[in-house]
Amino acid sequence: MRPVRTALAGALLGTLVLAGCGQTTPTASPSGTPAASSAGFPVTIEAGNGKVTLTKKPERIVSLSATHTETLFAIGAGPQVVAVDDQSNYPPEAPKTDLSGFKPNVEAIVAHRPDLVIVSDDLDKIVAELGKVNVPVLVQPAAVKLDDAYEEIAELGAATGNKAKADEVASGMRTAMEKLAADAPKDKKLTYYHELDQTPYAATSQTFIGQIYAMFGLTNVADEAPDAAGGYPKLSAEFVAQADPDLIFLADVKCCKQSKDTLAQRPGWKNLSAIKNDQVIQLDDDLASRWGPRVVQLAETVAAAVAKA
Repeated sequence: MRPVRTALAGALLGTLVLAGCGQTTPTASPSGTPAASSAGFPVTIEAGNGKVTLTKKPERIVSLSATHTETLFAIGAGPQVVAVDDQSNYPPEAPKTDLSGFKPNVEAIVAHRPDLVIVSDDLDKIVAELGKVNVPVLVQPAAVKLDDAYEEIAELGAATGNKAKADEVASGMRTAMEKLAADAPKDKKLTYYHELDQTPYAATSQTFIGQIYAMFGLTNVADEAPDAAGGYPKLSAEFVAQADPDLIFLADVKCCKQSKDTLAQRPGWKNLSAIKNDQVIQLDDDLASRWGPRVVQLAETVAAAVAKA
């Protein structure tokens, strides 16, 4: 039985995802032996929506996930992508449309004549709805640990006929992340606060982003919040002021225009150590909310902040 993954696909997305870690297997022929194909097809992907069999290499892919759009282009499947959702802003050459991953419209999706649709969530029963018109869908949910991210990249490689490149990308990510963790200072005992939005919602160490910070030996102040069990507690200004974290990471820069100056205007925050010591790090909102190949860049930003502190 496949293990069940539970993840909040970033508080900015606000979607609770229940799905499983995936794997890929060649489709068996009636004789019980793997079906032969020069391009590796047919192939069966064990995704978040169960086993999905693709009989041939998809040539018209629609991505309704910004993370998976990034991955598709990174693994060499870009030429196969005919449309992406309105949140897919990277890479710049991705064929961005007004399609929505949050409110998927079957007619609008089918208009692009896809032979594969990739989503992070089965919202509005999009898998079943597209199944009615024989369009295969892969649900690749939000990663809750780095191994999930690597595995999804490999799955997308197998599903799109780009397995070798996908394995190369995943292996390179793993190597880079391990090196960053190994090179991190071992003698610093720093605390941090990761802000998702200015209300303020935070992320605990149990989340995907929290586990990246843990690679560098950082202690998350949000772990002590009353409702930390959900992974994304809403903190009070007083809680953060009392915790007085050494580092503050802002993932609400683009969306909410937050900065060291705006933080200093909050009640009781102007004397926080991170503000006084110029240890407020403005992250790229996109990097901080996605789990694709560019997660390495996010980790590099955290590593630089720890080295500076």
